Amino acid sequence: QVQLVESGGGLVQPGGSLRLSCAASGSIDRLYDMGWYRQAPGNQRELVASITSGALTNYADSVKGRFTISKDNAKNTVYLQMNSLKPEDTAVYYCLVRTLLHRLYEYWGQGTQVTVSS
Repeated sequence: QVQLVESGGGLVQPGGSLRLSCAASGSIDRLYDMGWYRQAPGNQRELVASITSGALTNYADSVKGRFTISKDNAKNTVYLQMNSLKPEDTAVYYCLVRTLLHRLYEYWGQGTQVTVSS
């Protein structure tokens, strides 16, 4: 089992920045990748960014050049640095951690609200 604790959401003005953190604990010795998803009201949950155990990254086109995903292996924590935030970035952001042991196992965080508004 893997437990995830997210932090860092909040209210920010357009053009501002926020940094999300997701700390993982438990059976993460077979980490496959970590990522951030978001879900706005009325929309499906969508991938924002992901990072593999080998530090390969992937971003949604809508956040490329503005968001940066990174991880601290010693702390088992993944971060999402969000710059130049726009109102359309408003959503609940969820951390996802996947481990691989014969098959992929998915673990989701509780979600953290990000609101971009003036």
